[in-house]
Amino acid sequence: MEDQLLCCEVDSIRRAYQDVNLLNDRVLHTMLKAEETYLPSPNYFKCVQKEIVPKMRKIVATWMLEVCEEQKCEEEVFPLAMNYLDRFLSVEATRKTRLQLLGATCMFLASKMKETVPLTAEKLCIYTDNSVQPGELLQMELLVLNKLKWDLASVTPHDFIEHFLSKLKIYPSTKQILRKHAQTFVALCATDVNFIASPPSMVAAGSVVAAVQGLYLKSQDASLSSQNLTNFLSQVIRSDPDCLRSCQEQIESLLESSLRQAQQLSSSTETKRVDEDVDLSCTPTDVRDINI
Repeated sequence: MEDQLLCCEVDSIRRAYQDVNLLNDRVLHTMLKAEETYLPSPNYFKCVQKEIVPKMRKIVATWMLEVCEEQKCEEEVFPLAMNYLDRFLSVEATRKTRLQLLGATCMFLASKMKETVPLTAEKLCIYTDNSVQPGELLQMELLVLNKLKWDLASVTPHDFIEHFLSKLKIYPSTKQILRKHAQTFVALCATDVNFIASPPSMVAAGSVVAAVQGLYLKSQDASLSSQNLTNFLSQVIRSDPDCLRSCQEQIESLLESSLRQAQQLSSSTETKRVDEDVDLSCTPTDVRDINI
């Protein structure tokens, strides 16, 4: 009998096989009907909130995305958490000093909904530099649940991506890359206030079209050209092709601006590092030259 390694060296999550029945048109049509129910108010900054402005939402959304990425959360967690945050802010005036607490609470709830091993309250508090205590987070959790009427089964763009990909004639390996790119676009859209009022199906379809164009898959199949794919997916989600095309262009523009900001931040950081190195290389001031 050969020796076998009985210990588990790598923690792996057991996943169920994909149920093809969940990708049929009946399920898709049900989600299209339900998605409007979970849309936040697009003008809550003017009508509900007195202290919070779009820039603050952008800051806390970027922080939430970084936490989810560092903790290797499921792709659905971040967009779902942002849906909770926007729905809460649509009905409850919140002080700006409690916005990070709200963001942590929304991640806490979304993680419970989508993760096999959810984020703990203690871990999330560490990411706030302990400005939030576990007790505060648990109290806020009850408030969020109450304001959302305990309805946490929100329809998000991620729910539509697999439906759209299943309808495209592409290789499995290509589909995996396309899925990852589309998920990245969805996360990017969740950080931007301009997509608050966009239906999840529209964001998902626009992300898929943008991903196909970015990967130059249109050269492999005529059906994947921008016009053909836009017309096809607009029929699937029962939307106007021009609206979907506009959404795709918004996503591509958002990507360009995000990349530009990242490059500027990287160059400024590099410049600062070089300046610090120059300062360190200078000859130290003689003690006798200092006038005390």
